[in-house]
This record gives sequence, structure tokens and C-alpha cells, in this order.
Amino acid sequence: MSTINPYSPPRAHVADIDDVSSAVQEIRIWSARGRIGRLRFLAYGFAGYLLIAMAGGALGAIGGLVDPVVAGAGVVLAVVAYLVFGCLIAIQRAHDMGWSGWTILLLLIPLVALVWIFNGGTRGANRFGAPPPPNTWGVRVLALMLPAVFVIGIIAAVAIPAYQDYTVRAQAARIAK
Repeated sequence: MSTINPYSPPRAHVADIDDVSSAVQEIRIWSARGRIGRLRFLAYGFAGYLLIAMAGGALGAIGGLVDPVVAGAGVVLAVVAYLVFGCLIAIQRAHDMGWSGWTILLLLIPLVALVWIFNGGTRGANRFGAPPPPNTWGVRVLALMLPAVFVIGIIAAVAIPAYQDYTVRAQAARIAK
């Protein structure tokens, strides 16, 4: 009786296939060099927004308790850091599309920013480096939270005024009886 499993994969060294991990570049968040894909661009932008919102809320609470001027300065510094972060990831996203970093100035034009979301990156390496690594599970979840927040916000924008109108009419009807 043979001890070799007939269903096991073959164990042969194939020399003509490169290691996949060497074909991608590492992600550098605080750098204008490199490339990031559109899903990672959305995820990092949303994560930065969440962090700035939490920092602003915390600094606002501290400002209400201690000194509003110091808290205001902290909020300004946090917003400046977020703007720098946003510019850096937008430059990396432009690099992924094969464009110069200066094209982020086009983001100042309304609706042109959608190009950064809907235009795919160049396949393979381009003049800005190797392609970005595949998206992780966390990046996908974080990027998909953004549309969920938009949908919840739209539902809340419709439901809250409707509920307030309902409560006003219910109170008026109760008083009229």
C-alpha cells in the first residue's frame, strides 16, 4: 500500500514565475511617492475623516472645559494635518493613474474629483513605481462603510424632519380633542 496521497498537489519548483510579493510596492501613507488604488484611496480618506471628526469632537469638549482658544488651535492643526494627508493620498492616486501629482489641482473643480474614484489605475508598473498591493479585508470594509454612511445620512435627512412633523401634528391633534 502506498503512503502517497493521489490528491495532493504536485511539489515542483517552477522557476519562470516571479514572487508576487516582490511585484508590488509598499504603502507609504505620509509620502507623495508611490501609488494607491481607488478602493484604498476611499478607505484611507474615510478613515482620515473619521479621525479628524473624533479629534475635533474631543478638542471641542476640552475647549468647553478648559480654554476655547487652545482647543480651537488644536482643531486648526488637526484640519491642516488632514488636508496634508488628503493631498498626499490624492497624489498617490494620481500616480496610480499614471498622472503627475500636480493634477490634484483638478480636484478643485466640482465633479472632476469623481475621476479619482471611477478611473482605474494603470496595470503593471508605470513611471511612478510598481502597482499597489492587493486590498486587504480591512480596506474593503472601511471603503464600503463610506456608501453606508451616505445612505444612512440620506435616510436620516428624510426621516428626522418627517418624524418631527408627525409629532407636531400628533400633539396638535391631541390638543384639539
